[in-house]
Amino acid sequence: MANDSGPARARRTGGRSARVHAAVLEATVDVLYESGYEALSVREVAERADVHESSIYRRWGQGTTSSSMRCSAGWPGRPDPGHGLTARDLLATLRAVAAFLGTPLGENLVLMALRNDLPILDAARDKFWNDRFTRASAILDRAEARGELRSGVDRFLTLETLVGPLYLRFLLTREPLSESVLETVVDLVLTGIAVEPSASPELQNLAPDKDKGATNEPPPP
Repeated sequence: MANDSGPARARRTGGRSARVHAAVLEATVDVLYESGYEALSVREVAERADVHESSIYRRWGQGTTSSSMRCSAGWPGRPDPGHGLTARDLLATLRAVAAFLGTPLGENLVLMALRNDLPILDAARDKFWNDRFTRASAILDRAEARGELRSGVDRFLTLETLVGPLYLRFLLTREPLSESVLETVVDLVLTGIAVEPSASPELQNLAPDKDKGATNEPPPP
C-alpha cells in the first residue's frame, strides 16, 4: 500500500488558468466580430466565457477595461517567421499583417486603436506594439549577423516603414493589399537597409572618366 503520509502535492492550476485565459480571449474576439468594439465590455465577455468578472480583473488588473482585452485579442500571425532569409521573413510578416487587416477582428482593432478618448488604452497600445516590434526585430538582428544589414539601422523605424504602406492603404486609399504590392514594399525596404553592393561592371562603365573629363551626356546637336 502506498505511503500517503507525506505532504500533499499542490494541485496544478496552470491548465485551468490557461483555459480561462483562452476562453476570455475567444469571447472577446466573438463580441468584436459580432458587434464591434463599442459593444465590448468586461461583463459581456465574462458571460460568454462563463467565468466570473473577478477572474478577468485578476488577469488583466483591477483597473482593466475592455480596451486592454481588445489589445490582447489577437496579432496578425507570428511577428518572427524565422525562415532564415531576410526577404522571405519580411514578406511573411507583411502577408500576416495584410491577412489580419482583412478580417472583421483586424478592422475593429485598428479602429479601436485610433480612438483618443480612452486614456487607459495608451499604455496598452504602447506595450502591445513595443512587444511586437521587439520580437520582429529579431529578423533584422539575424540579417545584420549574416552581414546583410548595414550597421546602425533603426529596427523600429524599419518595421514602421515596412508595415506603414499597408495601414495607409487600409485606412486612407482603400487600395488592395495584393501580393505584388507586398513584394514591392519588401524590395524597397531592403534597398534602403541592405549593405551597399559593390558596383557592377555595367555601372562602372557608365561612370564618368575623370582623367579624360568624359561624361555620359550625349554630344550637343
